[in-house]
Amino acid sequence: MSEYKFKTKPYDHQLKALKKAWNKEYYAYFMEMGTGKSKVLIDEIASLYMRGKITAALIVAPKGVYRNWEKGELPIHMPDDISVQVAAWKAPSEMTIQDKKSLKDILYPNGKLRILLMNIEAFSGTKGVKYAAQFLHKTDTLMAIDESTTIKTPTAARTKNVLKIGKIAKYRRIMTGSPVTKSPLDLFSQVQFLDPWLLEQQSYYGFRARYAVIVQRSVGTHSFQHIVKYQRLDE
Repeated sequence: MSEYKFKTKPYDHQLKALKKAWNKEYYAYFMEMGTGKSKVLIDEIASLYMRGKITAALIVAPKGVYRNWEKGELPIHMPDDISVQVAAWKAPSEMTIQDKKSLKDILYPNGKLRILLMNIEAFSGTKGVKYAAQFLHKTDTLMAIDESTTIKTPTAARTKNVLKIGKIAKYRRIMTGSPVTKSPLDLFSQVQFLDPWLLEQQSYYGFRARYAVIVQRSVGTHSFQHIVKYQRLDE
């Protein structure tokens, strides 16, 4: 790690986070908003590339955020001595001829660090999922989910698709300052993306049964399960 040359000097907490994630196949950056987790991820991507561990990265972020990686974060923090090729996914109806060319060109290894930026909404449809899988299959890749609570709902199509293609990536990262927004069950899909074996329960329903107390309730002819409290939170 001492051989890596930072473009922008890290704060102590950023350096600590980078050291903890060093060489790990999967890691969660649970860092508060404003602490610079984007910089930490960029330094990690750059370092892995320089050491020959990866040749590309796929960064998935909310629609209003993912283009900021291209215009802001990457130019500021990516070391200048690394040749980088960046392409950003757009909805098919919004793509120009140049956008399509950029997305085609970035699929194939060319000696540069290739970084593909996609919005999480792209994983709700088949075109975005198919393209992302194609990108991941062609290279050793780090895949990161920025604001990972966007995949907290196990039944959502985008969550299922992200979990499925995430298995292709050599390294996986999630990033958020608030991994739990509504209940401890929010953690399940986020951790599943990193590695299913991190949790003893291999299914959401097993996870829910262990950490939530559920009662059966009825309203008229309709019956449903209702969570009344949570348990074993120390785990």
